[in-house]
Amino acid sequence: MDLATGIGEPAITAAKKIMGSQGHVLAVDISPQMLSIVRQRAVASLGLQDIIEFKESDIESLNPQSLSFDAVLCRWGLMFLPNLESTLKNIFNALKNGGRLAAAVWSVQSKVPVIGFPMRIVMRELNVSPSPNTSSPQSSLRFTGPFSLADEQIIKDSLGKAGFKDIYVETQNVTFEFASVNEYIQHLKDVAGPLKALLDKEPPGKQEEIRKVLAEEVKAKYAIPDDGSVIMNNECICFAGTK
Repeated sequence: MDLATGIGEPAITAAKKIMGSQGHVLAVDISPQMLSIVRQRAVASLGLQDIIEFKESDIESLNPQSLSFDAVLCRWGLMFLPNLESTLKNIFNALKNGGRLAAAVWSVQSKVPVIGFPMRIVMRELNVSPSPNTSSPQSSLRFTGPFSLADEQIIKDSLGKAGFKDIYVETQNVTFEFASVNEYIQHLKDVAGPLKALLDKEPPGKQEEIRKVLAEEVKAKYAIPDDGSVIMNNECICFAGTK
């Protein structure tokens, strides 16, 4: 099962690995638009229609059958969950005995320029203060956002409470490359939900003004002078646990 699959990764990679077997992949995402893209990729382009099943759902509402899956995957989705521990418990229950969870989340904002850099600029231009990365002591809900699981101890504690053992955590570099600053800005429009939510509250003129400031600062800091391409190295935290 791949949670928050987006446009189909790592669900499609997993499906390719089990082609020719009796394996099955359930790809889950809250966005019907995203699922439409991954369905086209998997079925029309790759012929994986007999292996991948698609389900529209948010992760927290999903209640999969117990002991159903050998593995659960989630790339850059768990940091947006207010009820992380209860969701991890549901994932634990969905796994067969000996099954594994493998997931990735973003590190601290300063080490994730692909979204951290523009977020800092937009918040500066709008004079918005960042929310504290804490949970309310009166509530089981926690602060969520792209960097809310940057503390490895939170990850380890949450996995342990859910019942996982053999917990393993490591950091990995993820390099994003864009042909131009404009391509990078378009990428943000397409995938950066928190930034879009901030900008959508502003009039069109203000949005365009901020995008111009962002483009100038990205060009100055991350564009390659020779060809104008944009390269950003980012740190993510990968972790795994066994039932």
